[in-house]
Amino acid sequence: MIKVMIVEDEEQIRIILKKMIEKNDGFQVVSMCEDFASAIKDFITNRPEVVFMDIDLKGESGLDCAKAITELEPKVKIIFATAHSEYMANAFEIYAFDYLVKPFDMERIGKTLGKIRAMSESGTKVEEKPEPVHEEKLLIKGKEEINLVDVNDIIMIEKTDGMARIVTREEVFLTSQSLTALEERLDPEKFLRCHKSYIIRLDAIKKLEVYGRWTYTVTLKDTTETALMTSEKYDEIKQRFSPGKK
Repeated sequence: MIKVMIVEDEEQIRIILKKMIEKNDGFQVVSMCEDFASAIKDFITNRPEVVFMDIDLKGESGLDCAKAITELEPKVKIIFATAHSEYMANAFEIYAFDYLVKPFDMERIGKTLGKIRAMSESGTKVEEKPEPVHEEKLLIKGKEEINLVDVNDIIMIEKTDGMARIVTREEVFLTSQSLTALEERLDPEKFLRCHKSYIIRLDAIKKLEVYGRWTYTVTLKDTTETALMTSEKYDEIKQRFSPGKK
């Protein structure tokens, strides 16, 4: 049985989370805490493998609480469960396993716990880095603002002048995040790093044209912008979308 601790300052949320977690086979909530001090005390006593952590604990920082817990046990899996999506980037800096935004979705929690259960059954060790998480939204920090971009709206991402341009149906967002960092947050079933300077959404591909000996120009839906694709990646998608392929 995988032991779980909930750190949340609202009693009703603690109860709801407990019920949602224990509907998943193999998980038992062994502690529910409402503040920093009791969380550290209960963690030392119960040594749970998984901690669901709120960001705001009666004015105290859930991020600081998570840091303290990971210092006690680096292999613990911290899952931030909060209404504060703006702290997502900071959460992953301390190796969060996942980040769930209220109101919680049973299917989403089940998927996260399923990953943990599979890792436990296979004996996989958690490396001291964040597990790749394919979010429904990306937190994008610009120079003067922070945006939550719906992944389903992203058509392509282009590296240019040291920045990443995230092109959506309605607007373009600029960020200093690398293409590699953004790629890790996207579902590889839906997005393709088609060139060193481009990531595209697969179902947005409209047309491919030969651009050079080893390169293609990609015309995309819902935008006048185009991307480049290497011949290697062209062969990859040709295999993926060939008749008879699922």
